[in-house]
Amino acid sequence: MKITQSIVLSAALTFLPLPVHAQDKPAPKDALLYFVWPQDGATIKGAFWCRFGLRNMGVTHAGDNFQNSGHHHLFIDVAEPLDPKEPIPQDKSHLHFGAGQTEARIELPPGKHTLQLVLGDAAHYPFNPPVISNRITVRIK
Repeated sequence: MKITQSIVLSAALTFLPLPVHAQDKPAPKDALLYFVWPQDGATIKGAFWCRFGLRNMGVTHAGDNFQNSGHHHLFIDVAEPLDPKEPIPQDKSHLHFGAGQTEARIELPPGKHTLQLVLGDAAHYPFNPPVISNRITVRIK
């Protein structure tokens, strides 16, 4: 009886869907991620609306696994290179917009800051090839 239960349990576990990390999810080669606002070199007084642009892909919620779509991540003052095999971190320098937002009100301390957008898949992994914007610099007064 125990052997039969073990066999049935093993078979059941074999067919359970396990979470699959969506590493290396393909992106169209012509996908383009960019800032609508602010523009590189802008001087901004106080908080500002940061607007994200995306061409040849769609924007969706985190967790939604639609082909050729993802959600935005904003990197603030991040110098280290993106690791395509790791999920995008979530902290004060890596902001996630998993509800499908295409703009956000950002407050930064006075000074010079770099901003870069990265499109993540349903599980917050970068696409392959990575869909990233140019890194821009803004100055906050």
